[in-house]
Amino acid sequence: MTTDITPTNSNESSIYLQDSAFEMAQRQARSLAASTLVPQEYRGEEGMGNCIVALDIAKRMNISPLTVMQNLIIVHNRPSWSSAWIIAQIQGCGRYENLNYELTGEGDKMKCYCTAKRISDGKNIKGSTVSIEMAKAEGWFRNSKWRTMPEQMLKYRAATFFGRQYIPDLLLGVQTSEEVVDITPLDVTTVEVAPSPAKQQAPTKNPKNVTEKKDDFDF
Repeated sequence: MTTDITPTNSNESSIYLQDSAFEMAQRQARSLAASTLVPQEYRGEEGMGNCIVALDIAKRMNISPLTVMQNLIIVHNRPSWSSAWIIAQIQGCGRYENLNYELTGEGDKMKCYCTAKRISDGKNIKGSTVSIEMAKAEGWFRNSKWRTMPEQMLKYRAATFFGRQYIPDLLLGVQTSEEVVDITPLDVTTVEVAPSPAKQQAPTKNPKNVTEKKDDFDF
């Protein structure tokens, strides 16, 4: 008989629902905030609140708080999972095996979807299809990663779709870092163009302004 060790939040209550649990979380958060092993967003007094949130998520998912902190990325001030984390959850949750990416087509016709075998009944499960056409229609191409590494981005998004469809309880509704970047309006900065040395002696009355779009993101 196989024992199901799938993380679940069905029997875990939030630390915010009990005073004793919240007080314990505060003590735990202090020790975590003092560690240099946690990401910068969780360190020191300013990171205490983030530590408590991470502890709450860890309790509900029945996993290590450090695991949550290492995989919960802050993008544009919003918490998000890395796509690698979602892929690891699909592969390690004990519900599916043989996760695979079906990639077809070229250029704008390139598309991808995930498949996996459901262990409970042996059925092959297919996730939603993601395509370059979809990415362009949804405006995701403003993120330069879609232009420089389209295959990888398709795989990330296909895995995300699969995870949202078939293990939503393990993701807690948190978006991926790629999703947050793709849906967040671009930062627009107005920069005044300095005149060239040859023209500095005859400045114009109405200097030109240009708008630069910042669309490069690192994951």
